[in-house]
Amino acid sequence: MRKKVLATVLFALLSGSAAVAQKLQFTEYDLSNGLHVILHQDKSAPVVAVSVMYHVGSKNEDTARTGFAHFFEHLLFEGTENIKRGEFDKIVSSNGGQANANTTQDRTFYYELFPSNQLELGLWLESERMFHPVINEIGVKTQNEVVKEEKRQRLDNQPYGKFTYEVFRRLFSAHPYRWQPIGSMEHLDAATLAEFKAFFKKYYVPNNAVLSIAGDIDIEKTKGLVKAYFEEIPKGAPVAPVAVTEQPLTHEIVDTVYDANIQIPAIFAAYRIPGSKNHDSKVLEMISSILSGGGSSRLSKKMVDEKKNALEVAAFNYALEDYGAYITLALPNNNASLDSLLADIDAEVASLQKDLISESEYKKILNQFENNYVSANSKMLGVVENLANGYTFKKNTNDINEELDEIRSITREEIRDIARKYLVKTQRVVLYYLPGKE
Repeated sequence: MRKKVLATVLFALLSGSAAVAQKLQFTEYDLSNGLHVILHQDKSAPVVAVSVMYHVGSKNEDTARTGFAHFFEHLLFEGTENIKRGEFDKIVSSNGGQANANTTQDRTFYYELFPSNQLELGLWLESERMFHPVINEIGVKTQNEVVKEEKRQRLDNQPYGKFTYEVFRRLFSAHPYRWQPIGSMEHLDAATLAEFKAFFKKYYVPNNAVLSIAGDIDIEKTKGLVKAYFEEIPKGAPVAPVAVTEQPLTHEIVDTVYDANIQIPAIFAAYRIPGSKNHDSKVLEMISSILSGGGSSRLSKKMVDEKKNALEVAAFNYALEDYGAYITLALPNNNASLDSLLADIDAEVASLQKDLISESEYKKILNQFENNYVSANSKMLGVVENLANGYTFKKNTNDINEELDEIRSITREEIRDIARKYLVKTQRVVLYYLPGKE
């Protein structure tokens, strides 16, 4: 019985379920230095998630210094003026918490998950990261090796590990999305300490960040703690948004990529689409579910179950802030040709463009999205990230409450029309992804 009770407590601490059946209530405001603060109280479990989202990603980098944003994801765990080098994670774990970070093309997200009585510790840690980081040659050299090893494991030696790199560098010719967040190791090697410090000073400032906190907290007490730990941090210069416009694609781009890490070839077809702020992006997410959202989806039933010409098939919306990529892919089974796989995918896309989906399929997809919404907001970490996303990318924190209404507003006719508008062969990149060295 004791083990069962302990397991239940640990599960609550790690997950921290949020009340998603009702609209999420939150408090938001700005400090005098421009830091946007979002607070959500949920007393269903004794946990608290503390997060900071900086509006900086790989798209903010110089073309000759790619990889900086992802590099700082690692570097800012090195230590601060008040946290010895290598002690950050030890402090977190010794107080029953978890900490991590991740970087995309558009933002960097740091977080801690603690028992709720350690809220102040989480705030201190994030304020130290923002106010007092130590950026020196030792830390840069150490994290440079860490990033190189991550690149080897996740990209260079991973089957199909470079497919997003290969897709995006062909899909975008002007926008910084043409390189991936991991960046160039040569650029990191060539960078000076002064360049790293300048990058931090420009982007990791309170007026370019959102502090999002959710869990078993007292709102007024938390406001006092936030002010104590963050308000004295100096405001930075305004950060100008990236403003790069891509010319429309006017013809199909077909190319071949070789990968020494694979034995089974693959076919990819990618379309450039609007960014996540555009309503059409949400419709394209729904189209992805129709095509490959589970074993009963159209592509899986047709190609994996019935024709058995595909080991795997998928369609997904790679949604980013400024643009996105709608990507379809398939791996052959029974010596099926890549051209036949592409033809089968194209046929299902054409069917969506011609005919309305059935009412029963429409209801099934709506149910999937509603379940996904509940799942995404069932943990405190999901809540703090989604609250921060809404403010960072849409300047609308309440997007977390409006998302379901937007999904339910999408009609069968809209699904057909959006498929016609964006999934056009003259607006795509087709990659034959083959075994072997180029």
